[in-house]
Amino acid sequence: MIAIIDYGAGNLRSVANAVALLGYEAAVTSDPADVLAAKAVILPGVGAAADTVSSLASRGLDKALREIIARDTPLFAVCVGLQVLYEETEEGGGCQCLGLLPGKVKKLPPGLKVPHMGWNNVRQTRNHPLFEGIPDDSYFYFVHSYYAEPAGRSAVIGETDYGLTITSAIASGNMVATQFHPEKSGEAGLKMYDNFLKTALRGSI
Repeated sequence: MIAIIDYGAGNLRSVANAVALLGYEAAVTSDPADVLAAKAVILPGVGAAADTVSSLASRGLDKALREIIARDTPLFAVCVGLQVLYEETEEGGGCQCLGLLPGKVKKLPPGLKVPHMGWNNVRQTRNHPLFEGIPDDSYFYFVHSYYAEPAGRSAVIGETDYGLTITSAIASGNMVATQFHPEKSGEAGLKMYDNFLKTALRGSI
């Protein structure tokens, strides 16, 4: 089963439609048991990080996420989903996140148009199955006011320039995440979801 996590927000319809368009069957769920039973998990992201962390915790989904990461179940997190994987965020005056990756999330600096909204290119910093068949510097759709600042570069697989260099794609073990929205990014975004799902259902990414 492919589980798309419903924590009371998130871009669920677009993600579910993208997965269905690719020919996969997925369940939109807020049940931790479904997440734990899934062969692949997608954590969509729309909204504020603090609300996302709170909503995940209130449903027991934070514990489920930690368990599937420990098990190496493939996970694809999107936008705010990427941000909450880190240790803390400046959003909302500051809050603790899931702490699955070392680093923090910071507000885009003054002088830049916020939110960063629209199409921007992603520079692939190393080869990864997530980018298979996707040309370097392909354009994806972004909507965000905060960005992840990893403690190290080992998980970074994609970067984007927006007045500064933003980490726009990461991979650590069987966990991948993007700051952009693949489900809003046309053919390149669909190809990215397909790359994730076809490899995840084989047991690794």
